[in-house]
This record gives sequence, structure tokens and C-alpha cells, in this order.
Amino acid sequence: MQRFKNILDFYINSSLHVALAVVSLSLISFLEFNIEIDKNLLFFIFFGSITGYNFVKYAGIAKLYHASLARNLKLIQIFSFFCFVAFLYFAFQQELKILLASAILGIFTLLYAIPLGRNRQNLRNIGGIKIFIIAVVWAGVTAILPLMEQAAVKEISITFFQRFFFVIAITLPFEIRDLKFDSGDLNTIPQQIGIVNTRKIGYVLLGIIIFLELLKSYFSIINLIALSLTLLVSAYFIKAARIDQGTYYSAFWVEGIPVFWLLVWLLAKILL
Repeated sequence: MQRFKNILDFYINSSLHVALAVVSLSLISFLEFNIEIDKNLLFFIFFGSITGYNFVKYAGIAKLYHASLARNLKLIQIFSFFCFVAFLYFAFQQELKILLASAILGIFTLLYAIPLGRNRQNLRNIGGIKIFIIAVVWAGVTAILPLMEQAAVKEISITFFQRFFFVIAITLPFEIRDLKFDSGDLNTIPQQIGIVNTRKIGYVLLGIIIFLELLKSYFSIINLIALSLTLLVSAYFIKAARIDQGTYYSAFWVEGIPVFWLLVWLLAKILL
């Protein structure tokens, strides 16, 4: 059992789980619009997500521990290096438009981690915007990159805002969990309006996502069923979110909702 726990912890802490979630949302974008799947782009997104997330999470820690890194952190560093090499390989397979869009999103990621200016603040520590930066990057990667050359501007815009609101909604359980750790200067949504109202915000965002789905020119019952079930599951996790959560409540189960969305879509496609 301990070995399984160690493997699961590495899977989560190395950002494999979050990368799988990002790729799942990206793949859904291809499937929803019946577009040929670009496997090189999905690998580019997968390895880029691991590289970006691990840079944000561990760059500062690595600097502090340098030569005396804990064993797990050393493994994650080595793993991240090979993922970065793979990311560079698949970057050379992409067209210039994809690379330029990715560079813009990458700048947001760098500014999220690297302190700048006289106050030496990064975007993560600027009050009230942390969750929105995360949502913009996720929405850009999972909607704009897969669809930018394959769908109309209207469809891309609607999908982008759906992803934006979805990511904000499923990030709320993380923010509720982090209430006991976050500095008051961060002005997170639960800090500003409380847990009960935060849940209400989450429900409203999920409702907006369904409404936006109805505005799309391309309608599919499979898309609607998969989206509806995913939003119901998301609403449950938002409702059940507590400050004292289980270790894997947000880090595994909530983070894995995009994977659930993909699996439901594929199952609905088979059955219908």
C-alpha cells in the first residue's frame, strides 16, 4: 500500500495528473468539433504542461535546497528535464502560429512564478488575480491552440470562455482548501466572500457554461450530455469542498474532472 501511495504521490507531484487533465480538455476540443486530432500538438501540450507547472512549483524550492535536494524532488527534477527535452522536440513540429500563441501563454506562466519590479512580486502574489491567470492559460492552451486553424472565431471564442469559467469553477475547491495557508494579501475568492458564497459563484459559472454551449453553431447531443454530466460532477465537488479536505480531494479528484469529461464523451460516442 505504501508503494502505491508513493507512486500516486509522484504522479501528482510531478504534474503528470495536471498535464493529463490539460490534454484531456485539448482533446475534447478536437472531438467536439469533429476535427482531425493533431497528436504532435497534444504531446506538445502534455510535455509543456509538465515543464511549466514544475517550473512554477519547484523553481524556488530547488534554489533553496540546491545540492541537498530531497530524493523525491531530485526525481521530479530529472523527470522534468526529460519532459522539457520532449517539449522542445514537439515544439519543432508545430507551426509558427501555434508557437507564437504558446509563447504568449508561456509569458503568463513565467510571470506567475518569477518576481519582478521593486516589490519583487510575481503574478501569483498579486491580490485577486491568481485564479484568473490560471484560467486564461488553461483556456488558451485547451481551446485556442487546438482550434485556431480549424474553427470559426465565434466557436473558438465561446469554447475559450467555457474553458475559462470551467477552470475557475473547479479551482474553487483548491482555494477553499488553501484558506488555512494563503496570505490574506492574496484576496482569493473565498477570502473575500466566504465559502458559502464561493460555492454559489461556482454554480453560477457552471450555469453560464451550459448557456454558452447553446450558443454554438455546431450542436451535438454527445457534447451536451458529456458537458452536462461533467458540470454536475463539478457542482458536487464544489458543494462538498471544505477547508479540511482529504489529501487527494482536490489534487487528484477535482484535478481529474477534465479526464472524466473526456471519458464520458468517448462513452457517449460509443453508446450513441
